[in-house]
Amino acid sequence: MTFLSRIRINPLRAESRRLLSNPRAMHGAVMGGVPDVVDGDRVLWRLDADDSHRPFVYVLTPGKPDWTHVVERAGWPDADGDHALVRDYAPLLAQVSAGREFAFRLTANPVQTTRTPLAPTPAQVKRREAAGPGERIRGFRHAHRTAATQLEWFLTRTGKWGFEVPAARTEPAAPGLVTDAAAVDQGQGRRPEPAREVRITGRSRHSFAKGGRGPHVVFHSATFEGRLKVVDPAAFATRLLRGIGPSKAYGCGLLTLAPLPKPGPGRGRAAGAVTPGSSPSPSGTPPR
Repeated sequence: MTFLSRIRINPLRAESRRLLSNPRAMHGAVMGGVPDVVDGDRVLWRLDADDSHRPFVYVLTPGKPDWTHVVERAGWPDADGDHALVRDYAPLLAQVSAGREFAFRLTANPVQTTRTPLAPTPAQVKRREAAGPGERIRGFRHAHRTAATQLEWFLTRTGKWGFEVPAARTEPAAPGLVTDAAAVDQGQGRRPEPAREVRITGRSRHSFAKGGRGPHVVFHSATFEGRLKVVDPAAFATRLLRGIGPSKAYGCGLLTLAPLPKPGPGRGRAAGAVTPGSSPSPSGTPPR
């Protein structure tokens, strides 16, 4: 049985500062709350710290977890309120059907794989030199570092993840203005793809040493928010449970959903868009 948790973190405590600054340390704390993880099980987590005074950690686990150690060392153990909410994930999975739309949030590590990196790292150079004559070298992961390439990485892969991101529903441009969707590529004589209901709300570079003195780990993450439409329920459910992209141990890959907000009268934003600074809470978990 799968469970989704939301844990409140007190950013003023010493242990909290360590967890918030080091994905490897947070991974250790998360795994400490899940007993008897067997081979093949996937534990996913994500830190939502857009409000630095109220950071939350979301965790998807294959069994019921216990977050007592996190609350006692990095939360408010003696304060009122819900410090660690744990909910059965089955009701959310039951809502997944073709054509169903949700608001979503995803922090991912957008990468591409190449055998000929333009600027190989020392570790990649060592791997190439260690390869024997004629030996096929496994591709190297190369991070997408700009918002444009990260967004392209996301939009070109949604189909295999079982969903699509609808075109943005916005008001027509004012006279004299040309939108991207209306602009014509003069060289190719074609119209570019319309804007989609997704945007990047956060981008980070993470750097830390494994075990404090081990190999240095560097990766880039991007947080995507917007609206999605399920097209392949089976593939979509698999991504919900197994995650999206690499660096899952370090807080990437957890896709969370929420009901679409209802736009009020006179609002100029696109229907289903998430307001800046907000986070779509997973269905079955109270909104923040």
